[in-house]
Amino acid sequence: MKRKYNYFLLWWLHFFLFPAFGQEVQLYQQFNGRFDFTFIGNTLNTQENLGILNSPCIINTSASAELTLQPDDELEKAYLYWAGSGPGDFNVKLNDIDITPDRTFNLTQSTSGLIFFSAFKDVTEQVLLTGNGTYTLSEFDLSEIIPDYCTNATNFAGWAIVLIYKNDNLPLNQLNVYDGLDYISLGNENLNFSLNSLNVIDNIGAKIGFIAWEGDSNISVNETLRINESILSNPPLNPSNNAFNGTNSITGSNSLYNMDLDVYDIQNYIQPGDQTAEIALTSGQDFVMINTVVTKLNSQVPDATITIDNFYLECDSREIVVDYTVYNLETATNPLPANTPISIYANGVLIETTNTINSIEVNDSESNTILLFIPSEISNPFELTFSVDDLGDGTGVVNEINENNNVDVVEISFLLSPEFNSLEPIFSCNEGFGIGTFDISAIENSLLIDFSNTVSFHQTLSDAELNLNPIINLTNYQTNTGTILYIRVENEFCYSITTLELITKNCPPTVYNFISANEDGFNDFFFIDGLRNIFLNFEIEIYNRWGHLIWKGNQNTEDWRGEVTEEVKWNGNISADGTYFYLLFLNDSDYPKPLQGFLYITR
Repeated sequence: MKRKYNYFLLWWLHFFLFPAFGQEVQLYQQFNGRFDFTFIGNTLNTQENLGILNSPCIINTSASAELTLQPDDELEKAYLYWAGSGPGDFNVKLNDIDITPDRTFNLTQSTSGLIFFSAFKDVTEQVLLTGNGTYTLSEFDLSEIIPDYCTNATNFAGWAIVLIYKNDNLPLNQLNVYDGLDYISLGNENLNFSLNSLNVIDNIGAKIGFIAWEGDSNISVNETLRINESILSNPPLNPSNNAFNGTNSITGSNSLYNMDLDVYDIQNYIQPGDQTAEIALTSGQDFVMINTVVTKLNSQVPDATITIDNFYLECDSREIVVDYTVYNLETATNPLPANTPISIYANGVLIETTNTINSIEVNDSESNTILLFIPSEISNPFELTFSVDDLGDGTGVVNEINENNNVDVVEISFLLSPEFNSLEPIFSCNEGFGIGTFDISAIENSLLIDFSNTVSFHQTLSDAELNLNPIINLTNYQTNTGTILYIRVENEFCYSITTLELITKNCPPTVYNFISANEDGFNDFFFIDGLRNIFLNFEIEIYNRWGHLIWKGNQNTEDWRGEVTEEVKWNGNISADGTYFYLLFLNDSDYPKPLQGFLYITR
């Protein structure tokens, strides 16, 4: 049971709370492909409203219409609109299925203060299930409020369904559905609005349809309908001076009282390249509300987009190799032409342009690779942007279905080799003939700046570059003086190579100053550790306590065992027990003065 309303109270509340205006007709939905449209619907008026003195003030609560799509027509969308006098009835039934609106529209007539409404429901699923046949809108009950509208002949109610269907035999078209609720009448005699988002490629077969309410067949005072300043007419149903007159272009009916479902050919009134159309209505008396406008244009246009598929970086290089793909999406209705421009930006700065090579068919793509150089003024990291149908300033040359999907952006960080500290040479004592033993295990503590990096030591540059044969023993690494080690410092992506020089130096020798020259195998000679094979030009002199030279030796002589080889001799050639003195001439630039000391000999 439908709820009863105090319509008089609702009317006054609406009059005082809402100003006298309608809702602008705007784009609701767009379809691109092999689409067309049609209307079905019916009036609930029993006859044209002529005022309370000339017609009965009654209205039906249901009305029916027939849907007959062809076998090859595939329904895409079905949009139900119902409208009438008053604040609205938003609980109706379509073929006994409850309907409540997805959206509603309302307006207030400025001269009378009367309010009117329209409601919208997407009924695609129901129509798909039902198919062709009879559609009845019922329980649409305005009977309580209609008497308030009969005195000025604005009592009406009606419904219509916009049907968008696909057929593979149709040309590629663009369909736009616009809706709102606006009006013309005495006191508001001009209504102008723009149909935006058009893309006229070819004007052949172009048409426009209107769902309008409350037009009268017997009122034609300065009543015109224009598109781009040209008057539309479709005689005999729709003469040029009475477009909204209770007619249905689909069925040919002229008894669709106080509503219109009219379709006009407009191919002579639009031009290829048009992106808008201007609609202008005039009326010196008749009250007409525009609810829905549908356009069909032959619009075979591409829909380009682009993706950055992969990019390849070299360490310490601003050159980047990029794989990318240009798509002509499934929503397109025409191939994307060859040589469509592509612009490439780094942090918004244009760095390169290229273009597609071939024509790209609908739902197809073209992949290519490009080498880019990123200028030094571009910071790291940076945004790399590929933009298709872009001349380098954001403007394109190709009309597309969607101009807002032409860009792909990725953030890129350059690959940088790890930084490191410079190393000074390290030293070890000469163990003989320039060979030394080095501990290089702690070198990385001085070398690294970022301790997440890894370090390896190599004997050759080639091994370091290839990361082969790393040195394993870092604590006791033995090598000749002047050896260069190659150190590989590596992060996740890159590596650096630096060098470390290993130098042996002649450290001061150690003198063991006790001799027991008895040939027992212990301390039998004057032993100086770190002398032979290190200071190759050394000379040594032994003096007795009176300062007389008794022995001289060098690299080519044996160690002193107490013998006397110089002119001072006693006890034969053997020195006596006691204390002696030595002078050790290393003949090394690091040791310009001789080392000297005493030694003791016993037998």
